[in-house]
Amino acid sequence: MDSIFALASAAGRAGVAVYRLSGPKVAETVRSLTGADLPPPRRAVFRSIFHKGELIDQGLVIWFPAPASFTGEDVAELQIHGGRAVAQALTEALRASGLRPAEPGEFSRRAFEAGKLDLTQAEAIADLVDAETAAQRRQALRQMDGALLRLYEDWRERLLRAQAHLEAEIDFSDEDLPGGLSEAARLSLQDMMAEMSLHLADGHRGERLRDGLHATILGSPNVGKSSLLNRIAGREAAIVSSQAGTTRDVIEVHLDLGGYPVVLADTAGLREAGEAVEEEGIRRARARAEAADLKLVVFDASQPVDAAVLELVDDQSLVLLNKSDLAAADFPLKGMAVSAKTGDGLDVLLAELARRAADVLEGSGAPALTRARHRAAIEDALENLRHALHAGLPELAAEDVRLASRALGRITGRVDVEDMLDIIFREFCIGK
Repeated sequence: MDSIFALASAAGRAGVAVYRLSGPKVAETVRSLTGADLPPPRRAVFRSIFHKGELIDQGLVIWFPAPASFTGEDVAELQIHGGRAVAQALTEALRASGLRPAEPGEFSRRAFEAGKLDLTQAEAIADLVDAETAAQRRQALRQMDGALLRLYEDWRERLLRAQAHLEAEIDFSDEDLPGGLSEAARLSLQDMMAEMSLHLADGHRGERLRDGLHATILGSPNVGKSSLLNRIAGREAAIVSSQAGTTRDVIEVHLDLGGYPVVLADTAGLREAGEAVEEEGIRRARARAEAADLKLVVFDASQPVDAAVLELVDDQSLVLLNKSDLAAADFPLKGMAVSAKTGDGLDVLLAELARRAADVLEGSGAPALTRARHRAAIEDALENLRHALHAGLPELAAEDVRLASRALGRITGRVDVEDMLDIIFREFCIGK
């Protein structure tokens, strides 16, 4: 097994840089670089770091001997100054010691292969690194703590028991076995099917929390859509002009509202297009509206209501009456009054967006599906269980239950995962 190293902290100039090392050559490398014995396990010790007799830097060395380490191998962390020259010198020293740079996700993959993590926990580490809001962090921590692992392993163990009962009546039909084994197995399978169906019927909450609630701003040209986006984002994300049709493409900003991720998109003004580019922008606006979790339909409260835009309002819409500072007293449409120019009403709008995000993304506390591959495996297991309950022969039912158990095992990494490991772990950042 190769020995590997990686910068586990962010790249670039910094006060401190953390290098992680793992593999059989780590102990020898640490002794060579520091010219001293290994420090006591899991204690930070101040050391000078040398290469070819030249001082590279001074910093902290932490030693994690196998198997009590993240990867199950000998692991060390070097906490040094984060200057580019220091990083380059240490990288050269580690290469000279026989270590190679780690691939993305290689530390987590070694932890999985050593039995330190299952695949759901490994994926949770990647989600935790990528988390931008409190809700995303909480979901990743629940999964890293084994919430999904415990659920899926409970189902898998119950399936194995049901399979054993079915096969016992096949293999030992002449023996004096307790009665009703196959019927008890079928009742257990029905219970699990109900639990799996409920788990799947979550509105894709976990996956949507990872990606964020998608809200799309729609309206006629010059109603203040881009100004509203800029005011909410707190920066000039979109070009604002009095000329109609300025926005041609979808412009996104990522928001953290009440701890929930929201992706807010500005779109082209909806009208009869004057030329091909604007026509494409309007097509994209309508497509984005169809895919959105929430539509913010904006009207100019100082102008007549655009009937064509009014047709877009539905149960997934929030009507915004922009330019409230110029609003006509008898404006015929009900909605939330805001002003992109003065900021009036934006606090109420953001609070409403946060509330709707919480309604969509927050669940009851039960573990949520977080990846499409989990969903596909459970759907596969559920389909096999349907076949098992309608199988004409006990042998066929037992085989269908075995296939359902294997489908669940693919989620946690117990069976048939070698072909997907590269896909899963290459999405990780370097050093994890």
